[in-house]
Amino acid sequence: MSLLVKVCGMTRAEDVNACEKLGVDFLGFIFHQSSPRNVDEMFVRSIKTESAKKVGVFVKQSAAEVARIMDNGALDFAQLHGAQNEEFCKTIGRERVIKVLWPQRYESFKEFQDDIDRFAPYCSYMLFDAGSSGGGHGVSINFDVFKNVTVPMPWLLAGGLSDDNLAQALATAKPYGVDLNSGVESAPGIKDNNKLSAAFGCIRSDKMRK
Repeated sequence: MSLLVKVCGMTRAEDVNACEKLGVDFLGFIFHQSSPRNVDEMFVRSIKTESAKKVGVFVKQSAAEVARIMDNGALDFAQLHGAQNEEFCKTIGRERVIKVLWPQRYESFKEFQDDIDRFAPYCSYMLFDAGSSGGGHGVSINFDVFKNVTVPMPWLLAGGLSDDNLAQALATAKPYGVDLNSGVESAPGIKDNNKLSAAFGCIRSDKMRK
């Protein structure tokens, strides 16, 4: 199975085009007003992709607001990046949900595993981020945590990933996919073509796929 690649925090059409040329699977658009990468649904609707799925990243919206934005923005998935519960996921629809968890929030591997098991029936993918909340902050996860839990579905690893640490991340955590953001930027919301190319070079290399 090929590694899935998501690039998040898209704010410019030219960056979308660059990512598609590199073979990205998911493009993330953030709907959170306090984020420097915040966008609106009309911008996202204007983005036409060849094959990449469009993902809306939601933090504080209600389920009804998420559904409306997904419809207006022609989004394929909702990445639930806040305190949304199982009922919220059910309202959006399991097939459209990417649920985010933060491993560093938990005091034990058991607590982390319990939340993985709790949300697994209500989402298509999971995404594990660094820190204890938020995202796009450039902080990395302790990749060893994934040796102690079982994830019964495809999942993506996020948190300060770049060509500097992707080799270690892939070898240790063994994710189904990765989520790139701040590690491939020259400024918040501005993707750097050289950093993107370097990261994709790591991801796609034969060495990394073994």
